[in-house]
Amino acid sequence: MIWTTLPDIARMTELGLKGATSHMGIEFTEVGDDFLRATMPVDERTKQPFGLLHGGASVLLAETVGSMAANFCVAEGEVAVGLDINANHVRAVTEGLVTATATPVNIGRTIQVWQINIEDQRGKLVCASRLTMAVKQHG
Repeated sequence: MIWTTLPDIARMTELGLKGATSHMGIEFTEVGDDFLRATMPVDERTKQPFGLLHGGASVLLAETVGSMAANFCVAEGEVAVGLDINANHVRAVTEGLVTATATPVNIGRTIQVWQINIEDQRGKLVCASRLTMAVKQHG
């Protein structure tokens, strides 16, 4: 197991109530030994003007899930903050839910790298994202 503190879905939901996570309809759904998963609806909040899932919404989902996962892999008194994110949008989605799964590429003492794959309801890859996090002392 990769976690220094076991992720708690209720706690993650609580943390997201006051920001973009809640506004975009992101819900944390599953914690595994080495992954964190969340869903986001494809609706009026997350579509671009042409009716497709907005690339920025996909990036927001990827960073939300990757950042949350990263912060459950740091020592007490530390926080992981985003340094860089990229995304390759490979398939259009017009409706339903998308699911993001964050898995670690590297969990280092000062830098973490996460792979976040977003899939549609058929399990087809929609977006492949890579997130780099810096681990800092909190406070």
